[in-house]
Amino acid sequence: MSTSDKEKNFSDRWKQRIEEASTVRKIVALILSCLILILVVGVVAGYLYVKSAMEPVDPDDDTITEVEIPLGSSTSQIADILEEKQIISNSLVFRFYIKFNNVADFQAGEYEFSRSMSFNQIVESLQTGTLVKDPLLTITIPEGKTIEEIASIFAEKAGVDAEAFIDKTEDVNYLENLIAQHPTILTEEILDPEIRYPLEGYLFAATYDFYVENPKPENIIEKMLQKTENVLTPYLDSISEKDDIESVHDALTMASLVEKEAQTEEDRKLIAGVFYNRLAEEMMLQTDPTVLYALGEHKTRVLYEDLETESPYNTYQVTGLPVGPISNFGENSLQSILNPEETNYMYFVAAEDGTIYYSQTFEEHQQLTQKYLHRKAAGE
Repeated sequence: MSTSDKEKNFSDRWKQRIEEASTVRKIVALILSCLILILVVGVVAGYLYVKSAMEPVDPDDDTITEVEIPLGSSTSQIADILEEKQIISNSLVFRFYIKFNNVADFQAGEYEFSRSMSFNQIVESLQTGTLVKDPLLTITIPEGKTIEEIASIFAEKAGVDAEAFIDKTEDVNYLENLIAQHPTILTEEILDPEIRYPLEGYLFAATYDFYVENPKPENIIEKMLQKTENVLTPYLDSISEKDDIESVHDALTMASLVEKEAQTEEDRKLIAGVFYNRLAEEMMLQTDPTVLYALGEHKTRVLYEDLETESPYNTYQVTGLPVGPISNFGENSLQSILNPEETNYMYFVAAEDGTIYYSQTFEEHQQLTQKYLHRKAAGE
């Protein structure tokens, strides 16, 4: 090949490389332009989306909507409630707004909101606790109450149909929905056919405010159940780590036994310790309140014949915990079963004046029982 041919081939290759490089630069420039355009469009779209979400849902709609913020509601729960009531259009943006502005200390209660309100107006109202009105009903449910007793209290204080209230707590479809809504505290365990009332023990003892004269049973139940969840949530890790307590259901069952047996914090912890000692030895718990619950009646004294009652609740007949709680519980009882007093006591007996006597041996327990309990057999 001549020199001129070589030079021509070199020149052609050089031109080809320049053309290829130019094409690559054009492609890279096009890609970068597209990426920048996408980024700009994304930023603008995001800005417009957030800006739109922060504006009133309908500036011209001043229709008042009553919104209840339950006690103990988290920021996420409040945002979800507001979105569900169509007071805001996007709960996620509302949560970001709250976090960005370092807003806190929202007040529970019944509020008046409208679709024309801005984020700032809503937040200010939640912070100041500007409520729509005072509660029409304030009802206290004491510790140690059963579903039947709770229904009676609402029947007396709020005109609620007690039978309808109890029926609602037994509605399987309704219960399945509650399980789905409260998976951290409710499980299929409550649907055990041997359980008398599935929600027994799950309706927390507290004071409740209502803003309507005749609250529906489901509204009462859900308010009380939410309170139970709020109280239980900080203790869930401790419950899962506790020996002899396999579930929240077990924890509420044990707490209800302690609630019915003890009046003082000291006795609650001691009795919880006795129960754990007996469970460790695979002994029956033999606690009288479970007998009364099995009987389904109120008695001032448990007779020997009552101890023979066949029931999954009667701890004189079953080993271990009963099938479910026998009443609601107070937070002190829950704390007691999670932090019991460690002793060698295996028995206790309550005198008629409420004093509780503890013992390590059966012989000592018999002596204390004969001295303080005076249990009678049938016909005596």
